[in-house]
Amino acid sequence: MPNITLDSLQSSIQDQVRRALAEDVGDGDITATLIPADRQAQATIISRESAILCGTAWADEVFRQVDPQISVQWLAADGDRLEPNQPFCKMSGPARGLLTGERCALNFIQTLSATATRSRYFADLVEGTGVKLLDTRKTLPGLRLAQKYAVTCGGCHNHRIGLFDAFLIKENHIAACGGIGAAVSQARILSPGKPVEVEVESLEELRQALEAGADIIMLDELSNADMRTAVQITAGKAKLEASGGINETTLRAVAETGVDYISIGSMTKDIKAVDLSMRLAM
Repeated sequence: MPNITLDSLQSSIQDQVRRALAEDVGDGDITATLIPADRQAQATIISRESAILCGTAWADEVFRQVDPQISVQWLAADGDRLEPNQPFCKMSGPARGLLTGERCALNFIQTLSATATRSRYFADLVEGTGVKLLDTRKTLPGLRLAQKYAVTCGGCHNHRIGLFDAFLIKENHIAACGGIGAAVSQARILSPGKPVEVEVESLEELRQALEAGADIIMLDELSNADMRTAVQITAGKAKLEASGGINETTLRAVAETGVDYISIGSMTKDIKAVDLSMRLAM
């Protein structure tokens, strides 16, 4: 699947920020009213740890919606590595607006940077193998597109966006359709041109998926030896994706079997927010 680009996310960013601010600010930031309305301030955001930055567009949109008078200057871009205590954003404008938008902006950055950082960690582990690491649908509700963009900032790639843009035929689908061949054939009839991927659990099922003409074949928890055999059997007739139980200790060995893709759910679901801080000066 093609990777998500920032240009395609503008309307969703506006909507995500609108909902996040409604949740946080409600009918008004009562603490910010303690500060005179005309008080101006400057602010700097730093990272307290090493991380891959992501989420600048979401932070921009937060402060635009809170107060368009706030000026935001980025000292780093999405995909850049941040070091501990490194300032990466400077802002100026009404103090009330800076404080009202602070937590919402940091929430987006800390979560998306965590996803990008985790993705870069995995990408570094397979450097030089030629394999592409794919994300999954194991994303935070409401932030799928944002997290999938963050994955690309970390050097990995997007799988299907949802249930609508590609077929992924698994064990239960195969059973309900009456076999791999029948499932693939029906998919071609229902949605010509949509990618068809089949999950297999054995080399025999792999052969059936190849005979049916699947575009991508997911090797579910096959041994490394079987995956190497699968690469030989397939011989480029379909793309092969390894999946199931793969972690940082096993990832490199799986990549070296010669599969085209490895999907890893923990890129988006097993993340720890990056520790950020905003410092205000009057």
